[in-house]
Amino acid sequence: MSVDSAFVHKVWTDNELSKMITAGKVPFPMLSDGGGKVGEMYGVYDEDAGVDVRGRFLIDPDGTVVGFEVLTPPVGRNVLETLRQVQAFQHVRATKGAEVCPSGWKPGKTVLKPGPDLVSNVWKNWKVKEAFE
Repeated sequence: MSVDSAFVHKVWTDNELSKMITAGKVPFPMLSDGGGKVGEMYGVYDEDAGVDVRGRFLIDPDGTVVGFEVLTPPVGRNVLETLRQVQAFQHVRATKGAEVCPSGWKPGKTVLKPGPDLVSNVWKNWKVKEAFE
């Protein structure tokens, strides 16, 4: 979502984005926030410049913001990290919090079981090397 119009999104998709993705088609909806009302609600609208700063918000099925990142334009976002975080939140939700995902967790890697026994023992359970493989 950006303050750009649907027409600007189409031109950008046709002439730029479609050349960067394998399928040639954007696999997600692009939304227009003309006037920055949504950006303002999330604190990312720069009224003086009339644009949203780059941000992403992970919102769970209950409508709760469970993760967010805001970056200024010179630094791009990491889509793979966003997908990893979505998968981690989905895993925690599926286990109803019986398992949690440590830093760098990926599907199929070690999860942690929260509780008193984990306190001061994360180092015994979490295989840090997995996060970097």
